[in-house]
Amino acid sequence: MTSTLVQRLAGLADDVRTRGLPAELRADAARRMLDVLGNSLAATGEPPARAVGELVREWGGAGRSTAIGTGVRLPEPSAALLNGTLAHSLDFDDTHLPSVLHPSASVVPAALAAAEARGASGAALLDAIGVGIEITVRLGMAGYDAELGNSVFFERGLHATAICGALGGAASAAMLSGLDAGGIADAIGIASSMGAGLLEANRTGGTVKRIHCGWAAHAAVTAAGLARTGITGPPTVLEGRFGLLQAFCGDQAHPDELTDRLGEHWELPGIFFKPYPCNHFTHAGIDAARRLRARGLDPAEIESIELGAPTAVLRTIGEPLEDKIRPSSGYHAAFSGPYTVAAALLGGGGLGVFHEDFTDEAAADPARLALAAKVRCVPDARCDEIFPHQFPAVLRVRTRDGRELEERVDANRGGAGNPLSPEELATKFRLNAARRVGAGEAARITELTYGLAEAADLGELTALLR
Repeated sequence: MTSTLVQRLAGLADDVRTRGLPAELRADAARRMLDVLGNSLAATGEPPARAVGELVREWGGAGRSTAIGTGVRLPEPSAALLNGTLAHSLDFDDTHLPSVLHPSASVVPAALAAAEARGASGAALLDAIGVGIEITVRLGMAGYDAELGNSVFFERGLHATAICGALGGAASAAMLSGLDAGGIADAIGIASSMGAGLLEANRTGGTVKRIHCGWAAHAAVTAAGLARTGITGPPTVLEGRFGLLQAFCGDQAHPDELTDRLGEHWELPGIFFKPYPCNHFTHAGIDAARRLRARGLDPAEIESIELGAPTAVLRTIGEPLEDKIRPSSGYHAAFSGPYTVAAALLGGGGLGVFHEDFTDEAAADPARLALAAKVRCVPDARCDEIFPHQFPAVLRVRTRDGRELEERVDANRGGAGNPLSPEELATKFRLNAARRVGAGEAARITELTYGLAEAADLGELTALLR
C-alpha cells in the first residue's frame, strides 16, 4: 500500500528519532535554538508576554516545562504558548524563502517544552528541532505557487507560519514523547485541525499576530499529548479532499514539495537569520538606507525618497499608506517600509536598526515621521524577478540640491548569499539577552546551547532561562 504524505513525513521523523541527525544539521539546529532564545529573552518585557504570562498563571497546573524569564515551570502547553509568543513578539525570528515562513518560532518552543517535560537529552532536542523545522517549511512550500510568485496562504490572508508551525512542532513534540511513526503521524494529523492565523493585523493593527507562534506551539504539544493518549488523525490529512492543503490552498497546492528528496535534501541550513527586529520585507530597504548613509548622505538634505520593492510585499510594508508613514505603535512600525528606511537613515542602534527603533516613543518621533512621510513605495520590476527567493529593494533619493542617489540590494543579509558571520550571530544574541540577563549568564547560555549535542539533560540551561 502506498504511504500517505503524513506517513512519509512521520517516517522521516521516526528514523531521525532513532538514528539522529548528521552533526552539521544538529549544529544548525543549535544556532536556530540560540537565535530563538535570544529573541525570547529580549521580548520578556513586551505587553503580549505579560498578557500571556498572566493568563497561563491563571490556568495553573503542574509545572514541568520552563516558562522563559518567569522563574517558574508550567504545564507543557502553557509554557509553549508563552515561549512561542516571546519567540515571535519582536519579529526577529528566522525566515525561509520562498515559502515566507518563520519556522523556528513555533518549533523550538514546542520542542523545548516537550523535551524538558520528558527528560530528553540535548541531542534528542536538536534532532526534533531539525525535523520539525524541515516539516514546517516543506508544508509552506506545498502552499507556494511559482506562477503566482508568492505563498497561496499569504494571498488568502493566512499566516502560514502559524498553520504549518503547528504541524512541524507536533512532529517535534511527538518525537520527544517517544512516539513511533504511527504516533507521530497522528500528532501531525491532530495538529492539522488546530493550526490557524490571519494576517489582517499586519495591515490595520492589533497585537494578536504576536501570539500566533505561541498558539501553534501550544497546539503542537497538545496534539502530541493527545496522540500519546490515544487520539488519532486521518491518514490523508494533508492531501485528502477535505485535508489541509485543499482547505487552505485549493488547487494551487503542490503536495509533491512535501516529499521531494525527503531525507536527502534539507532546507534547514538555508533558512535566513534576521539581522533586524522587524518584518523581513523591510530589511533590504534598511540595508540600502545604511549604505547611502555610509556614502555620506545627510538626512536633512533629502527632498524625496522612492522605495522600490516586489509588488507582492507592498501590501505589507506600504499599505495603507497613511498607516505606514505614521505607524500607530512601535510594533506596527516594524511592518512599515517608510518608517524603517527613515530609522536606518537617521542612524539606528544595535546592529544598525535594533529594538530601540521600535518602541512606541520611537515610532512617534517627529524627525522619523517627517522623514517617513517623504517615502513613496513603488513596485520594481527587477525586484519582482528576484522575489520571493530574496526580498530585494532599491532606494532612490533626491536631495534638495538636485542630486539623485540610488542603492539597490538584491540579496538579504542572513542568508546563504549574504550570511551573518558567527560573530554577528553571537552579537545579536548578546544584545538580545542583555535586555534580561547579565553578560556572564548570556555567555553560559550560548555555551550550553552550542553544546547540546553532548548534553545528557537540559537542567542547567532551562534554569538559566527561567
